[in-house]
Amino acid sequence: MDKYLKIIKNSYSDYWNYLKQSVFMELNWENYFYGLIAISLVVWVLEIVFPWRKNQAIFRKDFWQDVFYMFFNFFLLNLIVLIALSNSAAQIFNDFLGFFDLSITSFQLFNVNEFPFWLRIFTFFIIIDFVQWFTHTLLHKYEFLWNFHKVHHSVKEMGFAAHLRYHWMEPVVYNSMKYIPLAIMGGFTAQDVALVHFFNITIGHLNHANINWDYGFLKYILNNPKMHIWHHAKELPKERSKGVNFGITLSIWDYIFKTNYIPHSGRDIEIGFDGDEYFPKSFIGQEIYPLSKK
Repeated sequence: MDKYLKIIKNSYSDYWNYLKQSVFMELNWENYFYGLIAISLVVWVLEIVFPWRKNQAIFRKDFWQDVFYMFFNFFLLNLIVLIALSNSAAQIFNDFLGFFDLSITSFQLFNVNEFPFWLRIFTFFIIIDFVQWFTHTLLHKYEFLWNFHKVHHSVKEMGFAAHLRYHWMEPVVYNSMKYIPLAIMGGFTAQDVALVHFFNITIGHLNHANINWDYGFLKYILNNPKMHIWHHAKELPKERSKGVNFGITLSIWDYIFKTNYIPHSGRDIEIGFDGDEYFPKSFIGQEIYPLSKK
């Protein structure tokens, strides 16, 4: 028990120190705090200069709530629970494997650190993006998970900050699904993770932004605003009722597995879900909503 308490204590102190170093600019390329701010400002300017829905206000509906979600989910949530929970769960899993004379390295099929730099980055990116795509389909398929995912779909006007509007349980689900694939590939450097992370954040912001882009022929590879708007569509055909366009960064998985759906320009479609008019409007209400569902 003392071992786990020490892990939890160190998780809080280490992440608090990381946050302080980030805010006071004592970090370089791994500074997610100012990285998120820089990406957000750039994409917001693009929304203002190249608006797709020209009648949508710059400070759209729920703009400030979504900005709060961005910083809460990206930083405060890690400090409050996620880092300690993740580190504790990893140790519990390793201790469980120890009963069978195994370790997490027992699952390692190859060591990506032996790959050339760009191949290592590409391998990490592709595998993680597929796992996230698959996890995203589960959030729509199962009612229990969908009740958490409704927070993200409760946005009524799309904008870059809607990207990180999600319930705190979602990263728990995503990170759990990514744990074994990461173990199979071996370790990654902090720089590897940062490069992929910043790219994914940029594409995610753009997907939700009020921008008239689809990237031309790259739309079959990269998720984009004109594709992702349909993921948030309130009305879908019955055979597509569990959702469409689940891509996180890449759209290619949707084309491969036939979950792609772009019937026409989705610029003016209503977004949300059935019954969203009764969905809580406050942050606290949205966070406790899934707990009130049977």
